Amino acid sequence: MNKTIAKFEKVSYKQFFADIKKLFPNTSEEEIELEYQNIILPYRSTVDSAGYDFTLTRDITIKSEEMLVIPSGIRAKIDSGFVLEIYPRSSLGIKKNLILANTVGIIDADYYYATNEGHILIALWNRGKQDVTLLKGERVTQGIFKAYYLAIEEEVTNIRIGGIGSSN
Repeated sequence: MNKTIAKFEKVSYKQFFADIKKLFPNTSEEEIELEYQNIILPYRSTVDSAGYDFTLTRDITIKSEEMLVIPSGIRAKIDSGFVLEIYPRSSLGIKKNLILANTVGIIDADYYYATNEGHILIALWNRGKQDVTLLKGERVTQGIFKAYYLAIEEEVTNIRIGGIGSSN
């Protein structure tokens, strides 16, 4: 039996705009607004799919042996005790020589409250010898929700503030 433990949402336009401008500074305000309006929330392709497909909001080219960080425009509100793991779709590595730069993205429940609104960024690395172009709407990664368990430990009281790498 499946249990609903999360909800996907768009980040605010202000956050999306800031992240796009930081990573793609030559993008016009009109282009960003249209891109934001056309964000597709992650979805499952079949009844028994575990993964929620993340699609690109724009055409991108990743040069040979380079990494590119791509804003998804998505955040996930996740119940405590669960995590969203981000994996590349199998065709990405097999057909296009692209992998996630961090191998697996881990989206903790408290990332939703980070100063970047929990904006899920996708870092793709082109390990091939050819530039690779991906198209707007193309499914590149998939997110899978999983329960996790705790070890006996001292009480943890730290609270997340920032985005990627902020939990030290």
